[in-house]
Amino acid sequence: MIRPIIKDALFLGQKSVPATPDDIPVADDLLDTLRAHSAECVGMAANMIGVKKRIIVVDLGGMAMEMFNPRIISHSVPYEAVEGCLSHYGARSVTRYKNIKVEWKTRSFQTRTQTFTGNIAQIIQHEIDHCNGVII
Repeated sequence: MIRPIIKDALFLGQKSVPATPDDIPVADDLLDTLRAHSAECVGMAANMIGVKKRIIVVDLGGMAMEMFNPRIISHSVPYEAVEGCLSHYGARSVTRYKNIKVEWKTRSFQTRTQTFTGNIAQIIQHEIDHCNGVII
């Protein structure tokens, strides 16, 4: 189901709680909502659709990856970026890392660890910020 995008800074500024297998329908709604906004959006976190759970989805160029309870376990090569977000108007400056190593759970709640670089790494960092209540 396509859900409305939340723009309430008070809600978005709260930390999300860990996701469980019961939250898989939230990931489905998140994927539907990402697809509906594909012209202007490359990633989303569950709090952007009103659910304070640690779930993100990232567009990998036509294929979406979902991550339950993602966390960055290492990072390197900081740089300054300017990002926009569907949850607010305009673009803002933020420090990102070119390389990140992320641990997360799959839809079947198996643990995965992978290193991401470049644009995908930046998107993941942005969405994990959402999970942590950080609004860029």
